Amino acid sequence: MTEFEGQVTGTETMEEALNSVQEIHIGDIVKGEVLAIEDKQVVVGILGAGLEGVIPAKELSTTHTDDLESLVKVGDELDLVVISTIGKDKENGSYLLSKRRLDAKKLWEEIEGKFAAGEIVEAPVTGVVKGGLVADLGIRAFIPASMVDDHFVNDFSKYKGQTLRFKIVEIEPSENRLILSHKAVVEEEKQKQKEAVFASIKEGEQIEGTVARLTSFGAFIDLGGVDGLVHVSEISHTHVAKPSDVLKVGEKVNVLVLSVDPATDRISLSIKDTLPGPWDGIEDKAPVGSVLTGTVKRLTSFGAFVELFPGVEGLVHISQIAHKHIATPHEVLSEGDEVKVKVLEVNPENQRIALSIKALEEKPAAKVEEVVEEENYELPEESTGFTMGDILGDALKTEE
Repeated sequence: MTEFEGQVTGTETMEEALNSVQEIHIGDIVKGEVLAIEDKQVVVGILGAGLEGVIPAKELSTTHTDDLESLVKVGDELDLVVISTIGKDKENGSYLLSKRRLDAKKLWEEIEGKFAAGEIVEAPVTGVVKGGLVADLGIRAFIPASMVDDHFVNDFSKYKGQTLRFKIVEIEPSENRLILSHKAVVEEEKQKQKEAVFASIKEGEQIEGTVARLTSFGAFIDLGGVDGLVHVSEISHTHVAKPSDVLKVGEKVNVLVLSVDPATDRISLSIKDTLPGPWDGIEDKAPVGSVLTGTVKRLTSFGAFVELFPGVEGLVHISQIAHKHIATPHEVLSEGDEVKVKVLEVNPENQRIALSIKALEEKPAAKVEEVVEEENYELPEESTGFTMGDILGDALKTEE
């Protein structure tokens, strides 16, 4: 008599007990009680059948381990599937059982449900293989190299051991094929992030960003998942030959949003519009009557433009260059010369400053004919933006 036959009550005949015993067939799902845990197998009693079965170590769990006691304990009741018989005695014979296959079947059903619902799954990356990665979702899953990330990856080893989020892109339980994509998740997250940024950024507002990339034509600024462009002309109030001359990747910068175009995914930014302009406070930096040192930047037929501060130039009219008459500024000045000038007038609104070089030089004794010649000097047709008095300067005054 087996252990299970001994459980027959006094009111139940042996014939009734035998008739009530469950018949076991290959493929049946049965419930078994763990009777013993051995080296490479687990012995169970099949409840309702009065028979024993064996679960080989490899059929115990979808996760491999040599420590079977970490998976089950004596007395545990398990759902199992019958995979074959052992021995010829049907009544006292044993069955080969599997918990792993039943768990895998349930896992496939769960994964198929998540695939149908478009759910994102999480799984640890367990290995790097030729052509991609392997992840453990309870079932072995493969991530092709082209689906690992949204950028080129040269070394996949950094992903091993990481738990990543995946989108299920292909599933075929009959062939044990499960294909995942981490790239699809990354792209979807970036798209949502981009939409959020575009929805929050407004034209005319000032925000902080990080220099992400530098090119010959400008700097791309990371605004939190979306890049905006600062054209080279919008980096500084002064001329910038190369963005890399004044900016570094990773640098934090304040930018003004010039325009936002979600249709083309373009955001135009300016750094210089967040900085004080070169003409701000110019009346304090260059008050009328002050003497400053500047550099001759350009020479024209009617005078010389002298840079006083970065981005600030003033005009020394030809009549204010020297006490003697000169036909062109080139006679006494060259581009790049450093000169001392006196400020005659400051016009911040029109960003113009009138300067004089000769006002700082001692005036030589003038001959009568030279004074007459100066007073009859004809102005050039080209407009300088200064008044007649600014341009003629001392030529309109009689000698004291």
